Amino acid sequence: MRETLTRREVLQKATLVAGVIGFPTVIPASALGRGGKVAPSNRITMGFIGTGNQGTNDLREFLHDERVQVIAICDLNRESPGYWDGSVAGREPAKRLVEAVYADDKASGNYKGCDTYTDFRELLARKDIDAVEVATPDHWHAIPVIEACKAGKDIYCQKPLALTISEGRAMSNAVKKYKRVFQTGSQQRSDSNFRRACELVRNGRIGKLHTVRCGLPGGRPDFGKTGDRKKPEPIPDGFDYSTWLGSTPEAPYAPARCHVNFRWIYAYSGGQVTDWGGHHPDCAQWGMGTEATGPIEIQNAKAEFPPDELWDTATEYHFEALYESGVRLIISNKERGGVTWEGDAGWVWANRGAHEASSKEILNSVIGENEIHLYESNNHYRNFIDCVISRKEPIAPVETAHRSITICHLGNIAMRLGRESLKWDPGKERILGDAEASKMLKRTYRAPWKLPKI
Repeated sequence: MRETLTRREVLQKATLVAGVIGFPTVIPASALGRGGKVAPSNRITMGFIGTGNQGTNDLREFLHDERVQVIAICDLNRESPGYWDGSVAGREPAKRLVEAVYADDKASGNYKGCDTYTDFRELLARKDIDAVEVATPDHWHAIPVIEACKAGKDIYCQKPLALTISEGRAMSNAVKKYKRVFQTGSQQRSDSNFRRACELVRNGRIGKLHTVRCGLPGGRPDFGKTGDRKKPEPIPDGFDYSTWLGSTPEAPYAPARCHVNFRWIYAYSGGQVTDWGGHHPDCAQWGMGTEATGPIEIQNAKAEFPPDELWDTATEYHFEALYESGVRLIISNKERGGVTWEGDAGWVWANRGAHEASSKEILNSVIGENEIHLYESNNHYRNFIDCVISRKEPIAPVETAHRSITICHLGNIAMRLGRESLKWDPGKERILGDAEASKMLKRTYRAPWKLPKI
């Protein structure tokens, strides 16, 4: 028998004991360390792959969790502007952030430093890392996630889950095979307003559901303040641009191609449709109770793709997903922002921080003890760490994320091909009777990159 236990095992045992004797299953920091802090030897160690936009935001959140110790940062960019609102980000700013937060521990000798990498495989090879976040551009989600599963790491991965439906299926299969805890960064599931709205719908407060409307943003906003730099430029020192391109086609470097504005290029993302598709359509399915399946047809797809020398995703869009039940999910930048569920007895609407209903009776309705109560999480990041410790499934698991973003991938395929109808088999995950559209379920990888075998 081993004479020592891992950090995760210590926390699991503490959680189990607390549950058996009737105490809360969230272990207070004071129980695992001194001075109100969890002892460093008992913390969940994390590495971050991608510390540009959302990766740095998420890093701040995890640094505030006393059960977490961030020990490694990986990013292909050393440091530069071009991120949210033109801000500076990269691996060096992230390292400085970590060290600033852990300054007190460093003085006491408890903090051993934060290492930096440009190759995610070196980070994943470390045996002392329990969990990783993957917050790279969409085209760089599948490979590191699958390799992280094979390396025995638990994973928090930003939305949208994958660049293609094929990649999403592979990621979900890998998580299942290697028994990893996986949280998708669809943080609206940890918003009480969305949970409340979905419970009202699932418990029949609006009668028979017939239509769901998802309002997403339109356009191609210049988030990185690089929209005027779309022509080729020399690759900046400290940026591994060739690896950044990864499996996508060879293309000249331009500031407007990378960092936050990558989402307006179909080679790397799906525009607003998939960027927000990991949020509102995900919550729509939560309220519909269709998280493990999907539509049977995409209809009435139309979009505008204004000519541009670099950015090519849709700026205006509309498509409808028809379900076997007869419910119609409408996704458009013309609908009211958020999600509206419409039934024959009323409607419920939710957005970040608010929810409304067609009547006070519906809005103030009490969900009974024997009715449907959905998974409750009030902090998306802490929920992930809770589940790393307990080995339970988080509120935004990989299969749910895959099913949700599949709707948006299908919408993009239909809009790009100009299809009025695209028939889909959600069980076998294949497009019916359209060979050209079927080819778009996956993309060809540029050598030497390959989707890892599972």
